[in-house]
Amino acid sequence: MKRASREGVWWPGSGGGVMVMTGKMTMTMAGLLVTLLCMPHAPATARVEDRDFWYSQAKGHIEDILNARRASNGYAKNVILFVGDGMGVSTVTAGRILKGQREGYSGEEYRLSFEKFPYVALAKTYNIDAQIGDSSACATALLCGVKANVNTLGLDHRGKFEDCMSSYTAGVTSIIDWAQKHGKSTGIVTNTRITHGTPSALYARSPSRYWEDDAKIPAHSHASCKDIARQLVENEPGKNINVLMGGGRRHWLPLTDFDREERNQRGRRTDGRNLLDDWVRDKKTRDLNAEYVWNKAQFDKVDPRHTDYLLGIFGYSHLDFEVDRNKGPLGDPSLVEMTVKAIQILRKNPHGFFLMVEAGRMDHAHHYNMAARALDEVVRLDECVQAAMKHTSPSDTLLVVTADHSHTITFGGASVPRGNPVLGLDTEISDLDGKPYTTLLYGNGPGYAQTTPTGRHDLTGFNTQDINFVQQAAVPRKYETHGGEDVPVYAIGPGSHLFSGTVEQTYIAHAIAHAACIAEDNSHCEKPPSDDACAAAPGPAPAPTSRRPLGQPPPTVEDEKQQTRDHPWAWSTGTRTRTWTAYHALTLLMLPVVLVLR
Repeated sequence: MKRASREGVWWPGSGGGVMVMTGKMTMTMAGLLVTLLCMPHAPATARVEDRDFWYSQAKGHIEDILNARRASNGYAKNVILFVGDGMGVSTVTAGRILKGQREGYSGEEYRLSFEKFPYVALAKTYNIDAQIGDSSACATALLCGVKANVNTLGLDHRGKFEDCMSSYTAGVTSIIDWAQKHGKSTGIVTNTRITHGTPSALYARSPSRYWEDDAKIPAHSHASCKDIARQLVENEPGKNINVLMGGGRRHWLPLTDFDREERNQRGRRTDGRNLLDDWVRDKKTRDLNAEYVWNKAQFDKVDPRHTDYLLGIFGYSHLDFEVDRNKGPLGDPSLVEMTVKAIQILRKNPHGFFLMVEAGRMDHAHHYNMAARALDEVVRLDECVQAAMKHTSPSDTLLVVTADHSHTITFGGASVPRGNPVLGLDTEISDLDGKPYTTLLYGNGPGYAQTTPTGRHDLTGFNTQDINFVQQAAVPRKYETHGGEDVPVYAIGPGSHLFSGTVEQTYIAHAIAHAACIAEDNSHCEKPPSDDACAAAPGPAPAPTSRRPLGQPPPTVEDEKQQTRDHPWAWSTGTRTRTWTAYHALTLLMLPVVLVLR
């Protein structure tokens, strides 16, 4: 079979090789891929889900996957890692249905944007000393490639909780360290505190995730260990991170200073330092184009073209849930808006960038047994992924979506009909206590409080779809716990073929480093893609110059024009590459005409 386009023709070749036209065709395919994955669903219409429907759907899905997998060859100039804090499989499934139902579908057939990615894996989230993972230790595994002990940050197995001295020998580096070493710009976007458990693993080495400011550090460790916020401002890689956006001003301000937004709240630092001022002063001393903003009006005025460093601390503590967010000028930007602004700033670097985007409030909603809030945060994360795909190219950007751990949320019922509200009740009542129950429940948490002397609270007449409804739980706890099952990993773009099977969570950091050529061993990056075992997936391979040695300047427009003149087509057969000139191609095309005339 052949596929024609305005730019050229794809022909099947031996050994999985194909003839491809470079330049415009590559850009066209990349643009088409983004369009397909970001395209909004059409309005829901009645349809017959007969045999032909499922056959046709499967055929289309196969075509989409094959097209997307062709983009996994080469190396990733840019990487965006999306972390849904606490986003296990049940959360993804319920979030998918919620978004589908909001768009007029029954919901079950809907797909989130990242569920269309061609590569999927499962990651194991246990810690060195725990069967069920803690956020900071899971973040260390995910972002540093090393398993850690519970409640420690950026430390290997030798790091002990609240043991300051152990951090001196146990410190490890992160993806941001590796990216900066190779000249890439870096950024962190989160709707939690920027010093919270997940984002801080990218820049801090701390024996306690709770040492966000110096007031939390024991007196005997004050002189030996820096708090997390101070490490971000003073140490590498923190002080060199280009974009930092999230919440948590309380850990940056001294006790003597009131917060600008929540004016009845003071800072928590006991050392008298204002780290916000220190951050600004450091950037001015180094003559860098930097901005500090703390509300949406200031954020909106930031011009990415003239800003290389941006610090946006928009909340005294965590940012509000999206459903509660103040969208006015004195409010906060959304997670989507922060993601887009970060990309616009970071993509100016010709060496590329690494960006982590965390939807962290999802985790908090689960801890409160508030499924409606948790699932709404899944929808917001999906919007961030869609926005990122519109502002990047699948030909040079690796997108990875995953979670640090799961939660105890379950999704079940007795033959619940299609289209049943995902936040609603089962259509049957319990066959034991005769009371209705929601299809979303928790294994433990504050929802257990909804009990009476005669058993479960009767939910008859309750609006279970209310944003503040608390799901019932099996075991009483003040806050719900994490779940211990594996979490999904979705990937698309260069190097995405590395994400498959069941893997250790630590693997993800190393796979990203390999794909982006920021690993310890980057020998695969010096070879033409056709000689790289990692680029053996069938489909058109990028031109050898698309994987240039690190540090080599990108080709100029004139270079690319010259290359196009010299090598208009490249035919890959296995590991052998032959180049045909335009003259030879024209000769072959004219041969049938000559034979007919003769």
